[in-house]
Amino acid sequence: MGLELTATPFVEAGSGKTVPFKNVVMDYPLARAIEDGFVKEPAVVTQQNFNPADHSAEQLERIKLMDGLRVHEETKVHLLTYSQQKGEKLVKPFILVIARDTTHASQLMTLMQSNDFFGGRYAGKVIQVDSVTTSGAEGDEVIQKLLAVESYDEPTEIVIHVNMLKEGWDVTNLYTIVPLRAANARTLIEQSIGRGLRLPYGRKTGDEAVDRLNIIAHDRFQEVVDEAGRGDSPIRMRQLKLDPEGMATSTARTVLVNSTIDTLLGLDSASTHQFTASAGVYIPAAPATRLYTGEQSKVAQVAMDVINDMSRMQSFAPTSASLSTHEVQQEIVRRVEAMVTPQQAELLPSTGSSIADIVKKTVELVTKHTIDIPRISVVPKGAVKSGYKPFTLDVSKMHFQPQDQQLVGRGLQTGKDVLYGQASNVTEVRLEDYIVRELINFDDISYDEHANLIYNLAGQAVTHFKSYLNTTDELHNVLANQCKSIADNIHLQMFQQYFEDVSESEVVISQGFTPLKPSAITTEGEVLTLHQSPPEKRKIAQVVYGSFEKCAYTYQKFHSDTERIFASILERDSLLWFRPLSGQFNIYYRDGVNQPEYVPDFVAATTTHNLIIETKKAMDINSAEVKAKAAAAIEWCKHASDYSHKHGGKPWKYLLIPHDAVAVNKTLNGFISS
Repeated sequence: MGLELTATPFVEAGSGKTVPFKNVVMDYPLARAIEDGFVKEPAVVTQQNFNPADHSAEQLERIKLMDGLRVHEETKVHLLTYSQQKGEKLVKPFILVIARDTTHASQLMTLMQSNDFFGGRYAGKVIQVDSVTTSGAEGDEVIQKLLAVESYDEPTEIVIHVNMLKEGWDVTNLYTIVPLRAANARTLIEQSIGRGLRLPYGRKTGDEAVDRLNIIAHDRFQEVVDEAGRGDSPIRMRQLKLDPEGMATSTARTVLVNSTIDTLLGLDSASTHQFTASAGVYIPAAPATRLYTGEQSKVAQVAMDVINDMSRMQSFAPTSASLSTHEVQQEIVRRVEAMVTPQQAELLPSTGSSIADIVKKTVELVTKHTIDIPRISVVPKGAVKSGYKPFTLDVSKMHFQPQDQQLVGRGLQTGKDVLYGQASNVTEVRLEDYIVRELINFDDISYDEHANLIYNLAGQAVTHFKSYLNTTDELHNVLANQCKSIADNIHLQMFQQYFEDVSESEVVISQGFTPLKPSAITTEGEVLTLHQSPPEKRKIAQVVYGSFEKCAYTYQKFHSDTERIFASILERDSLLWFRPLSGQFNIYYRDGVNQPEYVPDFVAATTTHNLIIETKKAMDINSAEVKAKAAAAIEWCKHASDYSHKHGGKPWKYLLIPHDAVAVNKTLNGFISS
């Protein structure tokens, strides 16, 4: 049996018509692949207010080539910026030019390496790949250049070909296609699909320029846009079909996720439960013992409010266990009695629990179902010196070219317009000022403090552009149109040179434990248990899990199946666990001048340790961001352990675990001891 994988499941029937394959066993259309983040977003590009009829065929061809190079140079800088920002590999983009025939390809080769084309700046960077150039001994050299086109050590940036290299050539760094042969819009789209949509990082990055394939189609722009919008287009195959009004209701529900403490105390009112049996949604069994209802649950709520306030009295209640001491518990009772109205007290059942009994039981549950997470701040003593060290700017990958018109593109999947370059309306006398005025827009760059440095960096950039741009007009053109992209890249390089000199600091602990915060989740299906794999692993973030025995929350969601499997280990081996929310830890890590919050995957307690746990893809373990987060978490654990030891508690430990080490047969103690 033979299986064929294709992005174009049809055959041409002449006159621009196609006949779909009849023996398709599985259909995964391109629209789904784009939506699911497996391929680039294709965008068709032209100039603003462009009329092809105003230009001869030769002029139109040259305009498309030159605009393709401008888009290419801008993309190159975006890729450089992304790699520096994220600590990822550097991707070298290239352009594919589609010629009419081998004679046309030879003419393009000559043109693009001549001094008449951007001053000969692409000489030695163009290869022609067709039946003429790939034969004989010289052909082997061309093939080797083609196969090495993803490497920055290979200078090739432009590949000219006649038949789109239909087979046997898989690259991830094709970012710009310039089609110069006659083709209808559908064929143009299909050919672009075949070669340009592979992602260099194997996933969408969230950066539009990094995730986009540019198709230069000045003469076919509207035609391609219209074709992409057709119902049978390979770009937009998916359709949204709504039920007739009143015939059906949405199964999506927002569910308030309560802590186990609130659930046991009966504080999760009926209004917070959106799961209904009539909607066909699985409802986890209620706790075996829901301790309070009615007025008793209202008193329990007051008790929880008092405990939450008392958690901020670190000297009086340094840990959750201290709530059980006679002195603290008496103070809680006194405050609850003062807050409960006489009418509420009278409504308490005569044979039921008294306020003191409810407070005692509430304290027991808080102590049992809380992992003491202290609120830790590291405060500098004295003056803090910070700034940027002088450095040599890396401008080797910046080769912006002058442009006559603003370029505009449209995403074929999203319909979103994209502008290439941002033209300036102000002509600067001093070339460096184009860049400086963009740099001082960043909040972390003060002109008064950094004027010398930013003018030095802007000067380095201007010197670089002078090395290949021939005239003052070209310099003003590039700097005016690309000043923001240039400044963005310089700013990221400055990040790497940021320093902060804190001569002395002190650790301040304002809370010994922090109450669990409620959260909300959305679901459309039944609640699964941890031993159940999601129907589609790539959509696990849409699945809700519940029916826990040791989790501090009633429901949880996971970002990956690795997290689900690790949660099953925690459910088996820990005393208590949960996925923390933003603000439950006070951990921040250094990212240049910024200090984002770090929210780890799990927090758990065993008989010997409190744990902060992070599961990561094995390939990301040594990335700069993961290392920075780990360093911040380890430092936090050191301070938390010192505090815990002082008050008779357990030490804290940070576990950073690669995804390929997680399996259901592994034990939590094994991870702790490794």
